[in-house]
Amino acid sequence: MKLNSNYPTYKNGIFILFLVLISNMGFAQTKVEQIEKLLTTYEEYGKFNGSVLVSEQGKVIYKKGFGMANMEWDIPNQPNTKHLIASITKQFTAMLILQLVAEGKLDLQEPITTYLPDYPKGSGDIITTHHLLTHTSGIPDYTEFPKFMEDESRNPYSPAAFVKTFDEKELDFKPGEKYSYSSSGYFILGVLIEKLSGKSYEQILKDKIFTPLNMKDTGYDNHKDILKNRAAGYEKENGNYINSSYLDMTIPYAAGSLYSTVEDLYKWDQALYTTTILPKEYMTMYFKPYIPAFDKKHYAYGWEVGYDKIGSSKDSIYTIGHDGSINGFNTNISRANSDKSLVVLLNNTGYAPLYEMTRAIRGIMYGKEYHIPKQTVADVVLAVIEEKGIDEAISKYHSIKDSETYSLSARDMNEMGYLLMGSGRKEEASKVFELITKEFPTSSKAYDSYGESLMKLGKKELAVKNYRKSVTLNPNNQNGIDSLKKLGDDISDLVKDVKVSNAILETYIGKYELQPGFILTFTKEGNQLKTQATGRSIFDIFPKSENGFYLKVIDAQLVFNKNDAGEIDSVTFFQGGREMKGKRID
Repeated sequence: MKLNSNYPTYKNGIFILFLVLISNMGFAQTKVEQIEKLLTTYEEYGKFNGSVLVSEQGKVIYKKGFGMANMEWDIPNQPNTKHLIASITKQFTAMLILQLVAEGKLDLQEPITTYLPDYPKGSGDIITTHHLLTHTSGIPDYTEFPKFMEDESRNPYSPAAFVKTFDEKELDFKPGEKYSYSSSGYFILGVLIEKLSGKSYEQILKDKIFTPLNMKDTGYDNHKDILKNRAAGYEKENGNYINSSYLDMTIPYAAGSLYSTVEDLYKWDQALYTTTILPKEYMTMYFKPYIPAFDKKHYAYGWEVGYDKIGSSKDSIYTIGHDGSINGFNTNISRANSDKSLVVLLNNTGYAPLYEMTRAIRGIMYGKEYHIPKQTVADVVLAVIEEKGIDEAISKYHSIKDSETYSLSARDMNEMGYLLMGSGRKEEASKVFELITKEFPTSSKAYDSYGESLMKLGKKELAVKNYRKSVTLNPNNQNGIDSLKKLGDDISDLVKDVKVSNAILETYIGKYELQPGFILTFTKEGNQLKTQATGRSIFDIFPKSENGFYLKVIDAQLVFNKNDAGEIDSVTFFQGGREMKGKRID
């Protein structure tokens, strides 16, 4: 009787368990379908071309390739496609350093000259390995040096020889004073690893990380190697893909020379929950938030740690991650320890909005709202030009440019204009560039492009007018200045040297918050005004008027604003047609 009385309960329990399993399977399938639709839309709109892996509770729920690993041979991306991972390399370099610490071979707080006696003592005696790991050394980032890409990036170097190209440069600030991202520091860490291990950086990675973790599809990218399933890198030029420019991989070295797959990075992620390759106490050091970095996050050792938004909701989750960018590739890895979830995105077309994509994927994972990517206005307009002509396209542009269904950017429209001009359709291109100047009236590049199209059409007066506007917005626009000279214009009024007194420059020094956690800091050395955005390098800025300045490294301008009392209370930042105003907070 007892057995019989429990039998219905037992059957009901099985039935309930069955319903729960079916429900969970359906929910998981729904999430997978949503991720599939999201990423397919990104691919369809030309915003993603690469490989993806998503896991939750330590289990892979989605992995797939999108687009082509090799466009010349129509070879598709797959989960096992090898991509350059760029600055994700830094977390592996940091791991090797901590392994040396655990072995008693390295003290993070000792000056680096203790281990690298040939390093210049003026800076080497005050810089520690901890400073290098956390981007607080003050060593200038070699990737920001003038003409670095043109003059150095194609040349092979030994690690010791390349360090000599920057080790004598003046520090940007006192070591430990603040955070400023610098690949130079991680390059030196590679030299330090080789010195203390007696092996090459490439070999020690294999011995201490890749072989123990069975990461067979990860390694140091050597151009000469025949590497199965290697993705080619691409970039966009005038709306079309081209092969990315060559970069000798001895240059990124321990700061960015590794390749991997999404599947191997999943193995890496899972190993970091164990003590397989590093004792627990050092693993805690590895992920510790040491220094405030970009976007309200902190930098650990080779990782950015902090809270990331979940979809478009107000909710957030604590993540451990890093992104990377190198010729033809951009990458992102995002881990959440709270539920052992992981999102890995590896893209081989130079640029993809990977943070945006990661945020949306997490929105799907946690059942929150998220944004579906939008088709660009430029793509729609180009399609109408091809089908119905430029007049219909302009009409279509005006009907959709303010729509929430589409995204409008000066960059996309400019690329589309050059695509038309490159195919000999100068009149159509010129009308597109004219649209950009009206929509983005503070963009120097917009007027420069319009001026070029007018010059090609033989409309000299209009070309001069637009080139002059471009140079007025950005006095460092050498192309505009050269074009005006070709057109026979007197540019003496445009290239005059503007002087601003030290007393006035002093009034601009301080911090200005453009967005929560995103601050522009202005300092002065002698009579040179400088600016630094949160987590970025320091740049010189140059006056074009008493309160208007421009940057030479990017097409951007700044205007300092006074309040009714005549005091500087804000700065307005202009770039690519965008305008942001920052209130003075210090």
